[in-house]
Amino acid sequence: MTTLHKLLVASAIGLVILFTSCSTNDDNNTPAINYTTAENLLADTNFNGYAIITKNGNDLVRQGFGLANENTALPQDYELAYRIGSVSKTLTAAAIIQLKRDGYISNYNQTLNEFDPEFPFGNQISIAQLLSHQSGIPDYQFVVEDATEQGYFFDEEDIYEVIIELISENGLNFTPGSGKQYSNSNYLIAALLVEELTDMSYHNYIQQNIFNPLQMTNTYRGTDNINPNTHAEGYNNGNANSVYPMNLAFGAGDFSSTPKDMETWTNAVKTNWFTTAEKDEIFAQDVPSGYVDFGLGWFTTQEGNTTLYWHGGDIDGYWSMIGFVPEHNATIVLLSNQQDDSGEQRNAIIQQLLTNEFN
Repeated sequence: MTTLHKLLVASAIGLVILFTSCSTNDDNNTPAINYTTAENLLADTNFNGYAIITKNGNDLVRQGFGLANENTALPQDYELAYRIGSVSKTLTAAAIIQLKRDGYISNYNQTLNEFDPEFPFGNQISIAQLLSHQSGIPDYQFVVEDATEQGYFFDEEDIYEVIIELISENGLNFTPGSGKQYSNSNYLIAALLVEELTDMSYHNYIQQNIFNPLQMTNTYRGTDNINPNTHAEGYNNGNANSVYPMNLAFGAGDFSSTPKDMETWTNAVKTNWFTTAEKDEIFAQDVPSGYVDFGLGWFTTQEGNTTLYWHGGDIDGYWSMIGFVPEHNATIVLLSNQQDDSGEQRNAIIQQLLTNEFN
């Protein structure tokens, strides 16, 4: 059996990875892991958080690992909140799908200049290219984070202006549609588009159209400081690391949620929240074995005859991943409160599940 090629690490607020159409990378640095159960796999990889892994309607794992708060000995819990980082992008993309359902947009090939005539190169960038990271728009993250550390404050409108300035000064990173590069800017713009067209806040639109119908009662815009009684503390190398200016993650990674709500959302996407026609547009099609490709808010990883639709997230103190494997009616929800800068832990877990559990 060939080595599973390295999975994309979808950073909550951003790893930048350049693609032509699909991606494959040797995963020779991921150590081999011998395990007998999914529970052993998570223990052997030192997973710290709450995990749900199901297969053919049965639980392989549904439990917490380690502590949610080392000072108070708070246990990990199915209904405890965790920052989900870029898993939030699946919600932003779904909001755009809802815009089309509601008639605010006619199709995903509409270009940005239709909504903001002053946006640089806006006549070349489509909504679909935003959601699939094919826009060429540079990522704002590091510029804005650095300025924030120097005492500046940015709301989403300020960040939008920073993005425009980055493009005006340096151009796009590539011609729209000619490459793929993970950029948080795409999703901040998409979230602002929701507000522009609906005259509602981005978070309220998602609340009304996703959370309320699905009874996702504990998914919400994250706060700069977590509530230690209801939210897992984040850690990095053993040190508490839960303070983050969440305004910087608008539309790209600013939600907190529970394993319960993320299971509800993943199962809804797996089943009937999207129509068959919508799924054909959302999920990347015809991905070769050993490759991963972007869709509209979701990645498609193909390994042999097994397809994984997923998204991951990373934000200070936390990492996350939700996904499903249709061939095995499988659902995966991993919410960790231990930072994983390289994505090595997530990659190792997903690789082992795809090559051993879901092959």
